[in-house]
Amino acid sequence: MADFFAQYGVLILALAGCGIVSGVAAGLFGIGGGAIIVPVLIILFEGLGFSDSASHVAIATSLATIILTSARSVMAHHKRGAVDWQIIRTWAPWIMIGAFAGQLVAGQMSAAALKAFFGAMAYLLAAQLFFGRPGWRLADDMPTGPARAGFGTGVGVLSALMGIGGGTFGVSLMTVYGRAIHQAVATAAGFGIAIGLPSAITAIFVGWGQEGLPPFSIGYVNVAAFALISVFTVTMAPVGARLAHKLDARLLKRLFAILLAVVATKMLYDTIVG
Repeated sequence: MADFFAQYGVLILALAGCGIVSGVAAGLFGIGGGAIIVPVLIILFEGLGFSDSASHVAIATSLATIILTSARSVMAHHKRGAVDWQIIRTWAPWIMIGAFAGQLVAGQMSAAALKAFFGAMAYLLAAQLFFGRPGWRLADDMPTGPARAGFGTGVGVLSALMGIGGGTFGVSLMTVYGRAIHQAVATAAGFGIAIGLPSAITAIFVGWGQEGLPPFSIGYVNVAAFALISVFTVTMAPVGARLAHKLDARLLKRLFAILLAVVATKMLYDTIVG
């Protein structure tokens, strides 16, 4: 046992810390913790010598953890009456279709391409949230019909490619369509289940039999990382949800933007210098 912890102690502590921070972020920002989990897992798996598969495994494992984290987070927000379940019910089918397609595409992309895509999209979203004004509106209510199908599928595709929950794109979408930031965060937390479940299943099949995967991986999903991170994210998500309802809406948006910008910088830096 002593030898086991001597060999894997740092990794275990890193995954536990990742789970704690991402759990709080899930409840606070409605992002399912993926913006934290993906870069941390990439760093860990690359450090262990699995550079070729690190990005794919990190994204797929993050999506798997988002299932439980999002469920915990959305129920915590539901207790405060902040979740619009009508949006979740009508958008979830399209988001699931997009998530399935996104993971199929991710399986064909190189590690460098995935990192670059993650960083570029995170920068765009961070800029919109930080510099956007409350008065910016595309419409006063959420899209319906073909527009809903298109936007919902797009949210699923982009989220699956980045390994994040629906909050990153869902919050931005809902705020420009007239929803208050607190309701947007609470409702978008529920998108994570529609993204994580089909994405994780697809990643298992796409990654099945691939060489150079980290130990304890089933396809592109690493079971060890999934189990350890999930314990802490599920525990800490309600803490983040409580904080979300105590913070000023403008401050909440800017904190979200800063988090995305930091992560984007790290991912793009790795791509350029790598």
